[in-house]
Amino acid sequence: MDLAAPPSLLPDSLRFRRHLHLGGEWTPPADTGLIDVENPSTGEPIGQVPAGSPADVDRAVAAARAAFPGWSAATPAERSAHLDRLHAALTARADDLARTIAVELGSPLKLATRVQVGLPLTVLRDHVALAARAPVEESIGNSLVVREPIGVVGAITPWNYPLHQVMAKLAPALAAGCTVVLKPSELTPLTAYLLFDAVTEAGLPPGVLNLVPGTGPVVGEALAGHPDVDLVSFTGSTATGARIMRLAADRIARVALELGGKSANVILPDADLATAVKVGVGNALLNSGQTCTAWTRMLVHRDRYDEALHLIATAVAGYRLGDPFDPVTRLGPLVSAAQAGRVRGHIDRALADGARLVAGGPDAPVPTRGHFVAPTVFADVHPDSALAQEEVFGPVLAVIPFADTDEAVAIANNSKYGLAGAVWSADTDAALAVARRLRTGAVDINGAPFNPLAPFGGYKQSGLGRELGVHGLAEFCELKAIQR
Repeated sequence: MDLAAPPSLLPDSLRFRRHLHLGGEWTPPADTGLIDVENPSTGEPIGQVPAGSPADVDRAVAAARAAFPGWSAATPAERSAHLDRLHAALTARADDLARTIAVELGSPLKLATRVQVGLPLTVLRDHVALAARAPVEESIGNSLVVREPIGVVGAITPWNYPLHQVMAKLAPALAAGCTVVLKPSELTPLTAYLLFDAVTEAGLPPGVLNLVPGTGPVVGEALAGHPDVDLVSFTGSTATGARIMRLAADRIARVALELGGKSANVILPDADLATAVKVGVGNALLNSGQTCTAWTRMLVHRDRYDEALHLIATAVAGYRLGDPFDPVTRLGPLVSAAQAGRVRGHIDRALADGARLVAGGPDAPVPTRGHFVAPTVFADVHPDSALAQEEVFGPVLAVIPFADTDEAVAIANNSKYGLAGAVWSADTDAALAVARRLRTGAVDINGAPFNPLAPFGGYKQSGLGRELGVHGLAEFCELKAIQR
């Protein structure tokens, strides 16, 4: 089976980019180094972008700093109008964005269209409205408390949702009146170039948004440690988040971190088990498991454990791996050979630790080309084992039994992470009571839909701060008290 996308889906004008976007202009980089972009469905290179340098970061930050006074002084209506034009320009590119994400990430085209592109367009539309609101002011005694934009933002984003994770930072930063330097993941940079084509068309003021592609150790470190960056907003691994905190600490700069997760899906004994399992498996395998909020631990009452395992195995059998452009494909590849190797290592360790293989595993068939890992389910996973504690970031589900609600809550909270989770019960009051006990930033009850206006972020080592909605907008603001 040939998994390569038709060449017409990604023209050379998109696949081979040679410039940065600085101060409103496509600008040559300081150095001539290039980064190869790969199609993970085939393992073949499909394009190149510049390998940015610290000198490029310096130029980008200077452009953002120069643009800040004018952008921060713009009226809410003016900033909203700019975001509205950007939304229109991106909407016109929706099909190109979806195809690009399908190629450089391997996301099935249906998922790329509905989630990878549809969600960030929704987030941007929401911020068109949020930007138009008058700044929030509060009187406390003889003080007027006002919010002001924090300044220059360094946005460092991951590869797993290459447009959404960018938009979750750019939209509120711009709405608040900040200027931005973006470093997208070097694994999925072509999506960012399409975004900046839209930025150019929308006519945002020069320097408000700037693009410097490159690697984390070079561009990411230079941006996180730059003395003229007022806030570093990062999404990625907990280890890298800790490194960014150390770099920002030298100048007491603010950080906003959205990091790892090991979310628990708690299925109480009176739940609609068939629905809970179907939705739970879908959530765990979303984007080939490369989702920080994935419910990767399914907790099931012992009385319904065997029934649940049967339902899980049946559900997983319906997930077909393959070409992202084939309509029947439900799971694409992992983003790289290194990522696939890490996930296979977790599978091998789980087997060595004594977990019971229910589906998938190292010997399950996968396409011969590309970085594919079969959806894999383990039962009888010990709550303290590596599989129950470490973020796999691949299509692997751990199933854990519990005897009562207190044990379920204890298992769910037995994690250094606290990003998301779920509770299922026929009694919504009982489900809400359990949700309140979970130490995590978000909990879905009975499959409630994702709300892009609700605050998004985690407890513990899942990060600091919140994204999305009014709470996400507040991350990009400083508070000032004016005594009268």
